[in-house]
Amino acid sequence: MRRLFFGLEVPADIKQRLLRVNAPVPGARWQSPEQLHITLLFLGNVEPERVSQACEVVRTLPAEPFDLNVAGLGCFGQPHNPRHLWAGVQPLESIAALHETLKSSLITLGFSPDNHPFCPHITLARFGKQRGSVRALLDSHHDSVFGHSAVTDFVLFESHRGSKGSVYSVVERFPLQPVSWRGE
Repeated sequence: MRRLFFGLEVPADIKQRLLRVNAPVPGARWQSPEQLHITLLFLGNVEPERVSQACEVVRTLPAEPFDLNVAGLGCFGQPHNPRHLWAGVQPLESIAALHETLKSSLITLGFSPDNHPFCPHITLARFGKQRGSVRALLDSHHDSVFGHSAVTDFVLFESHRGSKGSVYSVVERFPLQPVSWRGE
């Protein structure tokens, strides 16, 4: 079985700005540059023979390119007891539309994607049981702008668990093209 998810890559210049947020917070496991991404749809463990089915279906998705803005910080959990520290992404509408298109296309093939509410973000740090407060980071970066970029494709990633967290490898890239380019 292959552990898979669809996501967006983060450009190197934005990664470098995000990495500067790193601060000594008890319990924080900061992500490496290679781990920074935006998850669009987590598939979980997929049989190898089903990977090509998933790729075939998403190659023809009607999805427009869009501009991505990365700004501000947030956390899952309470600031004094966080589970994850993340950077915000906009426009939510474009990212959510791509998520929904992927999800509905894959459900028709019998995939059962994760059903949690979709909240696009870039995870910067994960926390174990011992958690320090991120309130100061949230306050000092609430209006920080980390960068802008054009989103012209999305990626199918494979996740491998490692001693320093997950390692992600690209299975395939899928270009976003204006619907009119697809002859529709």
